[in-house]
Amino acid sequence: MSAAAKRHLARVHEVPCVLCGALPVEAHHIRDGQGMSQRANDWMVAALCDSCHRGDLGIHGSRTLLRIHKVSEQDLVARTLEALYGK
Repeated sequence: MSAAAKRHLARVHEVPCVLCGALPVEAHHIRDGQGMSQRANDWMVAALCDSCHRGDLGIHGSRTLLRIHKVSEQDLVARTLEALYGK
């Protein structure tokens, strides 16, 4: 991982969850277009709290929160980038 990617991931952990606004957050590597054993690169991440990331309704659960909020994983990355760099 490059130094720039490490800095980006560190910044991701400083913003609130892009779904519910909670802190602290985890960096969710999006999987759209990836095989099951592959992980997206460290730039394609979304800031998600534990519940929205790994909870029963979260991305690694039933994914219900994506349907409730009417967003895709790419939308979550865009929201994260806007929170980080859109100020």
